[in-house]
Amino acid sequence: MSKRIIISIGRDSGSGGRRIGLELASRLGIKCYDKELIAEAAKASGLAQEILANNDEVPTRSFLYSLVMDTYSMAYHTSGPVDMPIEQKVFLAQYNAIRKIAAEESAVFVGRCADYALEDDPDLISIFITADEPDKIAHVMETYHLNESKAKDYIQKTDKRRSNYYNYYANKKWGVADSYDLCLNRSRLGFDGTVEAIIQFVELAQKEAENEFKDNAPAAN
Repeated sequence: MSKRIIISIGRDSGSGGRRIGLELASRLGIKCYDKELIAEAAKASGLAQEILANNDEVPTRSFLYSLVMDTYSMAYHTSGPVDMPIEQKVFLAQYNAIRKIAAEESAVFVGRCADYALEDDPDLISIFITADEPDKIAHVMETYHLNESKAKDYIQKTDKRRSNYYNYYANKKWGVADSYDLCLNRSRLGFDGTVEAIIQFVELAQKEAENEFKDNAPAAN
């Protein structure tokens, strides 16, 4: 595939969305941006990486909390409107970084409302990855070295935070099928199969777009 490729991946906690994003990007020969986006957003915005990391995929909280964090951010010489809550500064920094990267290169973005940031991009393919509950628990236990009880708690809290973040900023609902172009259950296909299914979907979407362009092109005289 030589055409520009822009993919956003939303994911349930434990579904392996990051791993799938990395493998997908490797197969396609492009970059994957997950936590890496923090460094990119920090460089462009002037916000400290620590602030971005601490407020990554976090919806706006109370006014008092935001006021305290804004004072903290000023100590790091950050930029942006003084009356903007720190979570919104972080969101805006990542939003701008996503759009800048997508304008310059093909890329896979994991989380961070990338599908919302790029909703006007005709090449965007938005995907949501889930998995069966036992597989999600097992993945979190292995990845973070947690027991089953703590893994379940981690999944619940992470999914709640991600859904609140997405629902706050985007004009769609997190994890709902009609918010995405493609939804996949990693448990049904495995990691490699899920990556392969996404690649096939991208190829078909690009072919359909090319056919539509040809059909709508003005006829030669």
